[in-house]
Amino acid sequence: MNSDLNKLHPYPFEKIRSLLKGVTPANQPAVSLAIGEPKHPTPDFIHQAVIESLNGLASYPVTKGEANLRQAISAWLTQRFQLPTGSVDPEQQVLPVNGTREALFAFAQAIVDRADKPAVLMPNPFYQIYEGAAFLAGAEPIYLNCSEENGFIPDFEAVPAEIWQRCQLLYICTPGNPTGAVMSIAQLQKLINLAQQYNFVIASDECYSELYFDEANPPVGLLQAAAQMGNSTYKHCVVFHSLSKRSNAPGMRSGFIAGDAEILAKFLLYRTYHGCAMPPPFQAASRVAWQDEAHVRANRDQYRAKFDAVLEILSPVMAVKKPDASFYLWPVTPIDDQAFTKELVARANVHIVPGSYLSRETATGNPGQNRIRMALVATKEECIEAAQRIRHVIETL
Repeated sequence: MNSDLNKLHPYPFEKIRSLLKGVTPANQPAVSLAIGEPKHPTPDFIHQAVIESLNGLASYPVTKGEANLRQAISAWLTQRFQLPTGSVDPEQQVLPVNGTREALFAFAQAIVDRADKPAVLMPNPFYQIYEGAAFLAGAEPIYLNCSEENGFIPDFEAVPAEIWQRCQLLYICTPGNPTGAVMSIAQLQKLINLAQQYNFVIASDECYSELYFDEANPPVGLLQAAAQMGNSTYKHCVVFHSLSKRSNAPGMRSGFIAGDAEILAKFLLYRTYHGCAMPPPFQAASRVAWQDEAHVRANRDQYRAKFDAVLEILSPVMAVKKPDASFYLWPVTPIDDQAFTKELVARANVHIVPGSYLSRETATGNPGQNRIRMALVATKEECIEAAQRIRHVIETL
């Protein structure tokens, strides 16, 4: 067996099952705010596109994806992030993938050169795929703490030069999971300059980019930052996007990566051997999903209503703030985050994720300690019910 498998941490939900062993849930219907799985209905036109394309099951799909899908993705990227016309070549700079989770993991396996004590840098707290990908690529994960003092953005200027010299891959997540923090154009451009100086790749996980509150100010992206500084070939830059959150279609496992053509050519070679082409019906449905914005705006409306309702209930009793984007809340807990998680199940049958399970201990502590992640993915009524129960538990602790 690959000995690097022994380095993998249990997934957070495995740890939660162990934490709750022996805890008797309150005698109320369970409400889960734990798993970041969208619960809004998948739009009917996506269903219909899958049905109408079922004859595609008779053919092997190509790893590179159908040309019309790549063209739709290129057009969406160009419009959404105000990129120069023609700067995203659908032939060389776009690659459909089976969800960002699969791609984020596989990307490290293709990028990292094990021969030179590689380091993979990532935010802390983080999406656990980044860490697992680093371990199994033979790299050392370097955790960059995201604290409230820094706006939940890592202090990249505090990273020593010797770490940057070893860095081969930097994962960023903007909007962040679990913090919802959005990096600015200036912050992204500083990273691009560092990538050019030290010759590493930036993998920007932007799968929450379409879940925001101000229609006039959508989150910026890595390719947008690159283009504005004259890097219109997107050297060192790769972005990851998904239909799971944007279009409430997590079961399609549909996303894409885009950016540096040289990197994507090598990643396509890797994926050709990996055997992970997207099924033709899902390619057809993905194409129409990327071409429609009305359902995405309606999706944001639903999240706005839930955030407003939940924050009105919890703000008087809990240190909680509306994030820049995403569907997560990242509040401070009144007691230890693991103990609070158990209390919520035992006294209210509400399920959340302890913040310390989403981050790692560092020399300056665990930035997830005494926080929880709440995913507002349930119905508005269920989210309100959960918030009311959480408030009652806090008031009676």
